[in-house]
Amino acid sequence: MRVLVTGGAGFIGSTLVDRLLADGHDVAVVDDLSSGHRSNVDAAAESPNFRLHDLDIRQPALVGLAAGWRPEVVCHLAAQISVRASVADPVRDARVNVEGTVNVLEAARAAGARKVVYASSVAVYGRPAAIPVPGDAATDPRSPYAASKLSGESYLATYRALYGLESTTLVLSNVYGPRQSPEGEAGVVSIFTDALLRGEPTVVYGDGSQTRDYVFVEDVVDGFARACGQRGNGGRFNLGTGVRTSDRELHSLVAAAAGAADRPRFEPVRLGDLPHMAVDPAPALDGLGWQPRTELATGIKATVEWARSR
Repeated sequence: MRVLVTGGAGFIGSTLVDRLLADGHDVAVVDDLSSGHRSNVDAAAESPNFRLHDLDIRQPALVGLAAGWRPEVVCHLAAQISVRASVADPVRDARVNVEGTVNVLEAARAAGARKVVYASSVAVYGRPAAIPVPGDAATDPRSPYAASKLSGESYLATYRALYGLESTTLVLSNVYGPRQSPEGEAGVVSIFTDALLRGEPTVVYGDGSQTRDYVFVEDVVDGFARACGQRGNGGRFNLGTGVRTSDRELHSLVAAAAGAADRPRFEPVRLGDLPHMAVDPAPALDGLGWQPRTELATGIKATVEWARSR
């Protein structure tokens, strides 16, 4: 099967590329390398079944590229992923996440693709009424980023109704693992890991009681790989563990794996931070045969070992 992966040089995207190649698929990556790294696909580039295109997903050339290569499935992970950046510049966020997604869908349609698998975010739930958040929970976007990701979901439904282009939406919880960048606001596991290995100060916001649902990147790409098949058409599924881990607990786990002191500095809660978030992954088991398999301590150990080896 031919699979086009947008954002395939990024953290999750490149891990997905490795999985797809291992499964015997032909893979083309479209990535403008603004946040992804060519080094993430160095190993993939050794395969004759891999190709990398340095291209912005908003460019008209994407449609011609896809039409010429004719992928069966498009996995759309390229995005502007920073909530704070979206608040600071909502126009750019919309151009990348809304305009870019429409162009990806047009490319998939021009290619005669069977399906698009779309990476959405738990940000679309806003402040949910119940935790873990059920798969059919109401959406309540409270940032331009959340609004743009939800817009992408709407466009997928529109293209399915208008053109018969199948799609599956995967709502990602807090994904962590090797290749995640410690830069910026996302990826607290990598932020803690990088600082603790360097012997630099770490910060926990509030009293450390905020909780998140951490899911290992290899488990997430297993969800994408499953969604590339015939299951999950027209569905949206939460990919998470349903387990809440506090910021303070997370710091202790990373410190233990890094062999570092477990003494973070505490600072005031950041404006807009949610107190708690976790999602119910049960529908993904029914719809995709997917479930998380990696214990948090095991995933953190693998992440720290990768960061130490850099």
